[in-house]
Amino acid sequence: RHLLIKHAGSRRPASRRNPKITITKEEAKRQLVMLRRNIWEGAPENDTKALEDLFKAEAEKRSDCSSAKRQGDLGFFKRGAMQKVFENSSFGLTVGELSDIVDSDSGLHIILRIG
Repeated sequence: RHLLIKHAGSRRPASRRNPKITITKEEAKRQLVMLRRNIWEGAPENDTKALEDLFKAEAEKRSDCSSAKRQGDLGFFKRGAMQKVFENSSFGLTVGELSDIVDSDSGLHIILRIG
């Protein structure tokens, strides 16, 4: 699962939430820092189900990716299917682990590895 916040410098600065994204990369980062903190602090320690439930709710509401309608679920993918930085971050996580902010051509992401 991932949550994407696009900014004006993103590859395609438009989304289902906003047809013309004008926020700066710094503002996108501030939003993701807040979202990540809310998700992380909102789940009891070692409760991966609560963490995933919070992540899904935020992704559905706040993500600029079309996967928002699936609560940030990108499905299973193999190496070579995603942008390299996103892929390296995803495969570098353990199941149930929440990433730091990942900067790709698409925008800024947080990733929750579920499989």
